[in-house]
Amino acid sequence: MLATAPLKATCLNAIHRSANAKMVDFGGWDMPVQYTSLVEEHLAVRRSVGVFDVSHMGEIDITGPEALRLTDYVTTNAAGRLKTGQIQYSGLLYEHGGFVDDVLVHKVADDHYFLCVNASNQEKDFAHIREQNHFDAEVRLSSDDYAQIAVQGPTARATLQKLTPVDLSAIRYYWFTDASVSGTPARIACTGYTGENGYEIYIDPAEAPRLWHEILEAGQEFGIKQCGLGARNTLRLEAKMALYGHEIHASITPWEADLGWIVKLDKGDFVGRAALAKQKERGVQRRLIGFEMCGRGIGRDGYEVLVGGAPAGWVTSGSPAPALNKNIGLCYLPVAGATVGRAIEIVIRSQPVAAVTVETPFYKRAK
Repeated sequence: MLATAPLKATCLNAIHRSANAKMVDFGGWDMPVQYTSLVEEHLAVRRSVGVFDVSHMGEIDITGPEALRLTDYVTTNAAGRLKTGQIQYSGLLYEHGGFVDDVLVHKVADDHYFLCVNASNQEKDFAHIREQNHFDAEVRLSSDDYAQIAVQGPTARATLQKLTPVDLSAIRYYWFTDASVSGTPARIACTGYTGENGYEIYIDPAEAPRLWHEILEAGQEFGIKQCGLGARNTLRLEAKMALYGHEIHASITPWEADLGWIVKLDKGDFVGRAALAKQKERGVQRRLIGFEMCGRGIGRDGYEVLVGGAPAGWVTSGSPAPALNKNIGLCYLPVAGATVGRAIEIVIRSQPVAAVTVETPFYKRAK
């Protein structure tokens, strides 16, 4: 028999287990999927505040005199337009235009760019960037240097503000600052994967258990909840945020995934540019669109989608939406069928069930 590799564990693993969280194998990591109830945790983030361990995510530092040239060459967005302290959502692509990964690019300095990448892709992303490094720049996989804790929800700022001298209201959405939280150096980013206001904090892994407990104490008056990957998934789906391996992967391009806004063809050459330019000129054949179930049932990942009774596409993500009291999902359909208000059917246990395409995101927070 082949021996299976032991699961990786974050520096907060013992805390999750002591809280009797339900643990699952998530891409080779031993992670909490929920603590009490997915719905409770989801609604805590929508109504107040939740805290997530996202220390399994990967980090890559690109430094040196030509750090910008390399960063701009391997990503789709225009890294050259970033100001120091600003963050950009972007894509790493193969030459054929499909996704290696989606990433967050942080400009630390003119000669330093910091990338947050997906957990299961970090070694692949690192190898991909290093392979494209024909510049005077250094690439380092620095994931072991960081724990990452996400504090998300309407009272996330009030919670975290108790632990930092930095005026959090001054950090705009998709900006960050290097300061301190509870006396330890921290990168505080106003980002998240929930559709709510919140922060992602990068710190020394040794400090993470102490900080986790202090965040819970600071948020106690707001009813803070420890949240697992289950709620993280339903929250991001309501906000129509892509998940690698579902909405995006090596066979999907940004045009198809409704992510054309992260592609800047006018910035100069980058990996995948020629393929994207060609596809844009001839037009895409399929497109990502949202749907709501009309009949009973949930359109789960991978289920077949019918248009006019004929097979037309597939579901990429689907689940109940706790904040909306609906069953929702995302699917790929031929462009002609990917219009809002179209009647479709999702094949659930061999039975077609009625659904309708809808505008996305499904949920938008009040400003």
